[in-house]
Amino acid sequence: MSESLSGEQVVDLDDAHVFHSWSAQANRNPIAIEKAAGSYFWDYDGKRYLDFSSQLVNLNLGHQHPTMVEAIKRQAEILCTVAPPIANAARSELARRISEVAPAALNKVFFTNGGAEANENAVRLARLHTGRQKVMAAYRSYHGATAGAIALTGDPRRWPNEPGVGSTVRYWGPYPYRSAFHSDSPEQETERALQHLRDLIAFEGPQTIAAIVLETVVGTNGILVPTDGYLAGVRELCNEHGIVMIADEVMSGFGRCGEWFAVDHWGVEPDLITFAKGINSGYVPLGGVVISDEIAATFATRPFPGGLTYSGHPLACATGIASMDIFVEENVLDGVRSLATDVFAPGLAELADKHPSVGEVRGLGAFWALELVKDKQTREPLVPYNASGADAAPMGAFAKACKDGGLFPFVHFNRTHVVPPCTITPAEAKEGLAILDEALSTADTFCS
Repeated sequence: MSESLSGEQVVDLDDAHVFHSWSAQANRNPIAIEKAAGSYFWDYDGKRYLDFSSQLVNLNLGHQHPTMVEAIKRQAEILCTVAPPIANAARSELARRISEVAPAALNKVFFTNGGAEANENAVRLARLHTGRQKVMAAYRSYHGATAGAIALTGDPRRWPNEPGVGSTVRYWGPYPYRSAFHSDSPEQETERALQHLRDLIAFEGPQTIAAIVLETVVGTNGILVPTDGYLAGVRELCNEHGIVMIADEVMSGFGRCGEWFAVDHWGVEPDLITFAKGINSGYVPLGGVVISDEIAATFATRPFPGGLTYSGHPLACATGIASMDIFVEENVLDGVRSLATDVFAPGLAELADKHPSVGEVRGLGAFWALELVKDKQTREPLVPYNASGADAAPMGAFAKACKDGGLFPFVHFNRTHVVPPCTITPAEAKEGLAILDEALSTADTFCS
């Protein structure tokens, strides 16, 4: 039935019956996608878009990978669903494989349906393990939209959901381009950010703090790569005070940063790692928490008071196994590192040199951001923080120019993120940068 609908009919039905997240329902103007393959998708008019957003930075293996599709079909023929208490081959095997690529002391996996639930349960694990309640979470962060996860979140999506659940303490993470600590070097940023964290711990009472949660590389709020030494410093603070370190790798994990887990880039071992998105590119909803042996031992004879009907769903876990096979067989991690070195780093640097609207380029792997400004000297953002309406028009014009050129961007506040599938080819990546180059000319018109 749906195959016979036109694009216009699909949008009309969407407007009439689908209630959308993060949206004023009457202000939406969606694109209807008819088909997709690899790094591209097509609308119903036949226009092709290069997906520089990986949808919501989750499609690490691209659209319609045949091995992933076949894994769903094969598992569906064997066993479509089973309750979480029952042992299942797909779930057991995926947990084993995740444990093998996780840091050495993390050997248990609690499966969820996505990243928000993963963060909810990571905090629950930390609180029960420590017997403490407070959780420290960063500004410029996003951890999900469930009640507990949105309370952790440090961007404006939290505001309409307050007062939040639980006791959350805010801190500033490192961000040299717009330093909260007035630092003049990455080294100074690390030193001051860690001292800030240490001071907050002292004044909040370390004996009251269950966990410090952070995105290993901040995602939606700017692709903020931690300065060298910062993650190791957080690990030391957690060790010193018996605080659980939670690394949110929902967006940064499974190849996005050129590693299985982004923490591997700095050789840091958290107590808990949350994941979703890239584990199976969203082909079937899946997330989870990788748990240290020490925390898992807390619940050896003590029941864990949490669960989900679809935890470790066989169809989802089968795609997770297929995804990890693809990462190995297609050498995806090395490919991402090569893309970063050979295409993204030099190509984006050229755009920054060419365009007055590009204030800074930062990133690693297939995880990059261009911070757009009105003035490179003053670093005034192209649009104000959390801008809407007319104030957001410059970014709207830039995004339209991208789409007109056949590029589907990921934009947030005054940034555009370069986050294509990890399997994008160098030629496709260069095609995207060329379209981005043209679109930035639109952004340049708003510069002072």
